[in-house]
Amino acid sequence: AISGDTASLGEDQVRAIEIAIDDLGDFRGHPIELSSEDGECEAEGGTTAAQALVSNPQIVGIIGTSCSGAGVPASEIMSEAGLTMISGSNTSPALTSLLGEEGEAYNPGYFRTAHNDEIQGAAAATYVFEELDISEAASIHDGDPYTQGLASVFDSSFEELGGTITLSSAVSPDQTDMRPVLTEVEASGAQLLFFPIFQPAGDFIARQAGDVGFDDQILMGADGLLSDTFVEIPETEGMYFSGPGTPTGDAYTEFVSKYEEAFGERPIQAFHGHSYDAVNILFQALEEIVVEDDDGTLHIDRQELRDAVAATEGFEGTTGMLTCDEFGDCADPNIQVFQNTEEKETIDQVRGDPLFTFDEEAAGL
Repeated sequence: AISGDTASLGEDQVRAIEIAIDDLGDFRGHPIELSSEDGECEAEGGTTAAQALVSNPQIVGIIGTSCSGAGVPASEIMSEAGLTMISGSNTSPALTSLLGEEGEAYNPGYFRTAHNDEIQGAAAATYVFEELDISEAASIHDGDPYTQGLASVFDSSFEELGGTITLSSAVSPDQTDMRPVLTEVEASGAQLLFFPIFQPAGDFIARQAGDVGFDDQILMGADGLLSDTFVEIPETEGMYFSGPGTPTGDAYTEFVSKYEEAFGERPIQAFHGHSYDAVNILFQALEEIVVEDDDGTLHIDRQELRDAVAATEGFEGTTGMLTCDEFGDCADPNIQVFQNTEEKETIDQVRGDPLFTFDEEAAGL
């Protein structure tokens, strides 16, 4: 997604992909060419982009999509073409699995280095119930597989912990007047509103909450709103967010140095490292299965490439030690909770000061 209100999500990842390709240099003496399509963070864009890519027989693998809504149709088109796709930021359980069962939108050949939102939803609910001591909460999604999936897991996890979901509602991505739904949330008695949606809808919720009497209620978003363009909105001061923690270790530090040198600023969103790792997993797998003729011609069997990616185990990435499971989840999840406070001006500063780190093993996930 490199246009519209979610452009920062995609731009951050494209930059990471370019750095990864620059680090690789070439592949068996052949230049690595990057062909990009804008998935636009929606189903129609994902369909159009995937159709364009699979029509090119020289494409050996796809890094994307940015958004789960685009990923659902794109993964199906890619899968039917026999290709391999690795996303650095799709998080909807539908694309891989939920509670050990195949997701409703799972397709062979689809993988991701981003976390599964069954973990993020549980993390957000745990923080709200146990750390903020809140027993009544509401949620809003926008019908997208990512937003609906995450809100649903938050709701169920919160209730399992002993809390009450006073209202679970939805808005449309292009809705600008959020006062009616916010009035319902306020009337429901919710102490906190969890809205894991994107901009610009998230902007209107944050800006209009005060118009309907949100004084003591707490606002909480998720990784879809972890961007510089959102935290600069004055009304987001004090908001909480769940999302991937900033990686630690030399590999990530070195990557960020390259990012700053190349683009003149630190990463602008949360999933750059995940996309960098996706490229390197793809090329590690290619190295394992490629057949080279005496004249340098390369032959890549698409099914063998899928199998090689699926066999990824103990891959040392910038985001941790990655191992792919049977449904394509390869992440080493590190879900944290952050707060946007007065002195923080960028998403890098928000994510650099985590309040809580979720222990998925202790939670049985």
